[in-house]
Amino acid sequence: MSSLKLRLAILATGLLLTGCMETATYEATNTNAFKPRDKELLAKVRYENVPVPESYRRAIVEYHRKEAPGSIVVDSDNHYLYLVQNDGKAIRYGITVGEEAMAWSGIAKIGSMAEWPPWHPTKSEIERLGVPTFVAPGPDNPMGSRALYLYSGGKDTLFRIHGTNQPEYIGSSISSGCIRMTNEDVIDLYNRVKMGTIVVVLAPHHGDSPFGSSSQMASGGSTNMGPVMQ
Repeated sequence: MSSLKLRLAILATGLLLTGCMETATYEATNTNAFKPRDKELLAKVRYENVPVPESYRRAIVEYHRKEAPGSIVVDSDNHYLYLVQNDGKAIRYGITVGEEAMAWSGIAKIGSMAEWPPWHPTKSEIERLGVPTFVAPGPDNPMGSRALYLYSGGKDTLFRIHGTNQPEYIGSSISSGCIRMTNEDVIDLYNRVKMGTIVVVLAPHHGDSPFGSSSQMASGGSTNMGPVMQ
């Protein structure tokens, strides 16, 4: 073996041993978990259901942070949502997040859950986007197939995790402040969580890889409330 190849082999081994190389097991969508209404409405979508880039596909990954199994962690900086599992694992989903000025961060709980929710735009959204005051449920609704409504201190934060009819923006930051997932991924997440699930939304510039994490949220930590948008 040449000296160059030997050095590369030693480097790769060192990275694996230090946990700096993330291994991901990608998961295909289980359409058997879809309800008849899901299949009916998803068959009627008029948006282009573009493939999500591989790095944002749903995957089982190693997870070294300290949140309890069953909790959700949103890393807006890196456009990932993690559902923490046992044994140092997490299900990682790619997400669309809001621009920093419209983002929300803090610790919340799922206070309400809805399948194919309607959309009630806020006053500022109506003024800014020119949308109607109500959008009925369905494949063209920007809330998508599921919504998880986040509450803090017993009050609705107006921050949601929900589906999207713009899958091309998964992995990006756009104007609306909520967390968007593909309709298929949010159905998967919805089926795995329950009312009262803890949701930790990391503040801007506090997101990091679960490897070598420099910030570990403690339950009961302070909440940094920013502007919120649906």
